Amino acid sequence: MKKKPYKGTPEEDNIEELDEAFFKKAKPFKEVFPELYTEWKRGRGRPKKANPKREVKLRIDPDVLEVFKSHGSGWQTRMNDVLKAWAKRHPA
Repeated sequence: MKKKPYKGTPEEDNIEELDEAFFKKAKPFKEVFPELYTEWKRGRGRPKKANPKREVKLRIDPDVLEVFKSHGSGWQTRMNDVLKAWAKRHPA
C-alpha cells in the first residue's frame, strides 16, 4: 500500500518563507533562552565527580577474590568498602 503525499492544512499553506531579512534579525539560541542553553550545554552522560575513583591494577590472592565474587555482583564495591574501613582504622 502506497502512502499518500502529505498535503498541508490551510494554516500551513499560509506560512511565509524565511528570507535573508529574517536570518539577519535572528539571535543566537543562548541569547534568547539563556537558562535552557546552560542546562543543555552541560553535555551528555553522567556529571563529573569532584573526587572520582581511580583505576589501578591490583594483584589479589585467588581465594580472597573468590570470596568477594561468591557473594554476587557488587564485589568490587564491597572490596572497596573493606579497604576504606581498614584505611580509616590505620591512618597514614
